[in-house]
Amino acid sequence: MTPSPDVRRALERLLGAGALAGVALTAYAACEARAYTLRRVTVPLLPAGQRPLRVLHLSDVHMMPGQTRKQEWLRGLASLRPDLVIDTGDNLSHAASVPVVRDALGALLDVPGVFVFGSNDYYSPTLRNPLRYLLPDTGQRNTHTPQLPWRELRTTLTDSGWLDLTNARGSLQVLGTSFAFAGVDDPHLEYDDLAAVAGPADADADVRLGVAHAPYLRVLDQFAADGYDAIVAGHTHGGQVCLPGIGALTTNCDLEPARAKGLHRHPADSRPGDPDSSWLHVSAGLGTSPYARIRVACRPEATLLTLTPPD
Repeated sequence: MTPSPDVRRALERLLGAGALAGVALTAYAACEARAYTLRRVTVPLLPAGQRPLRVLHLSDVHMMPGQTRKQEWLRGLASLRPDLVIDTGDNLSHAASVPVVRDALGALLDVPGVFVFGSNDYYSPTLRNPLRYLLPDTGQRNTHTPQLPWRELRTTLTDSGWLDLTNARGSLQVLGTSFAFAGVDDPHLEYDDLAAVAGPADADADVRLGVAHAPYLRVLDQFAADGYDAIVAGHTHGGQVCLPGIGALTTNCDLEPARAKGLHRHPADSRPGDPDSSWLHVSAGLGTSPYARIRVACRPEATLLTLTPPD
């Protein structure tokens, strides 16, 4: 049966409105992915009487050589004059990105820093269906694509004085405050060696921090049980696509979506002072896949964490 002219016109209007809405949503998501945002968070970690310290948390930069706006914004973060930089990985998305990342970090490389790597420091990204992130994790990982120059990146960062926390513990003095760190290689690739960093955190340090790229629960549980005051991670992109009233749809790991970004406790129902518990800060990160440069209600970010004594 052939629809009447009125029905055809109504269908055409409906299809046109749907197409227009799709174009508008795509344009918004593309703009959101370039709306670089600085978050500011206060964490009561320091011993009484210590002066506040400013810690810049960078994650998931996913740098491509042509992303000049991102590079300029990242370079401008040096004006915050942080006392410490923590980089939780996925700096690269292209084989030629190491010099670009080095230039974009600029004066931040003169600040004390620590780092771990993520999968996109090791392996080139691939074109994937974004809906796969909403499905159960199959455990398959992207390790068959060409390797990225992660050794060059590691040399760049360590030559600048940053501490490599790849399955390692370490310590720094920052303006008279002693930090003890434990870090793991990327848990998403199952490169983490928790046995290598197991054991009680240094009780003599003023601040004890656990560092990982992907906030898998096995890593968070061990760091909290070992007495680390806070855990710093990235990887989730904050969900990348968030819905009003719902929030993140996925974290791409076993962390629940309610803690996909921001400052929380771990375990989630713990309070400051509870045994075997820590603060947890998850960065929504600065980048996206080069094949899907979109974000929805989840702007790319870096975070300035101000560490203070408890009230």
